[in-house]
Amino acid sequence: MAAEEKLVAKIMERLLATTSMEQKEEPSVDKKISSLTEFVGTAPVGDTIGLVIANVDAHLAEAMQLKKNYRSLGIVGARSGAGPQITAADEAVKATNTEIVSVELPRDTKGGGGHGVLIIFGGEDVSDVRRAVEVTLKETERTFGDVYNNEAGHVELQYSARASYALAEAFGAEVGKAYGLMAAAPAAIGVVMADTAVKAANVEVISYASPNHGQKYSNEVTIHIKGDSGAVRQAVIAAREVGKDLLNTLGSEPINDFPSYI
Repeated sequence: MAAEEKLVAKIMERLLATTSMEQKEEPSVDKKISSLTEFVGTAPVGDTIGLVIANVDAHLAEAMQLKKNYRSLGIVGARSGAGPQITAADEAVKATNTEIVSVELPRDTKGGGGHGVLIIFGGEDVSDVRRAVEVTLKETERTFGDVYNNEAGHVELQYSARASYALAEAFGAEVGKAYGLMAAAPAAIGVVMADTAVKAANVEVISYASPNHGQKYSNEVTIHIKGDSGAVRQAVIAAREVGKDLLNTLGSEPINDFPSYI
């Protein structure tokens, strides 16, 4: 019996050693960086890059039709997402001495249903706009937590208990009031999600966007809502469950790459 116990002990020791070695030898992915002073960083999702211009050229600023004469600009651009980056930028505006210059949503998602995004911050000090970009890049990982994808399309949800100027600029959110976004591709799923949301709680519709009206012909429907924080969150959650269930009928189970935050 003693010999058997020693044998088991040796086997367990080897297993533990192997497991420990495997954990230590996990490969790490090197994050690419640029030596350019304009480069701030990237986010690990959406092909999202953050940049700054310390002293914007006066002629360029005029051509860009900026709201005011900002000395420094912070720039966040992405191939896919839009909603997550804008919600992240909303947190950045709250945390820094910057303003939202513009938010644009090009038709993109690398050919899928949805958009990319171009967000520009303005400020007098380059350190302020740099910080705004850094916060946006960091928050983007969190705000991608309620984007669910499969081979057929996606379901996206965003929620803010207190919207600020980025969400106001991009989607017409009321500053200081709770805000929710629900979107889906194919667009048909988005229509049902929108109906589910407004029936689930006492919320007010800010706007509704469909392929021919507000989506640049992308195969997506988006609804924006406002109201009390609890009601908006309830509406978003109800739409999420319906959207995931319907998207699941077209392919594999829709999954999110980061933890849900709603």
